[in-house]
Amino acid sequence: MFSSPSTVLEPKKAKADYPEARLIVLDDSFNTFQHVVNCLLKIIPGMNEKKAWDLTIKVDKLGSAEVWRGNLEQAELYHEQLVSKGLNMAPIEKT
Repeated sequence: MFSSPSTVLEPKKAKADYPEARLIVLDDSFNTFQHVVNCLLKIIPGMNEKKAWDLTIKVDKLGSAEVWRGNLEQAELYHEQLVSKGLNMAPIEKT
């Protein structure tokens, strides 16, 4: 009887490794607190009013705050949208 060699295949990863990134808003002297809060609420998914205000205050006090972390492709979209609203953004940080 003829038998063929068996091949063992590595199981595929359940989740592919996609690059992750961080979005950081920088302090500036021209955007109002309310404008920053409104932008975060409109653009960042899952953002609520309390968190948006807390992050905006952190930006003011510390000079910057991470406002979102996730998939690089999404980060690029949100970064572009925040910049288009006039927010002062750090370059996207890959994690």
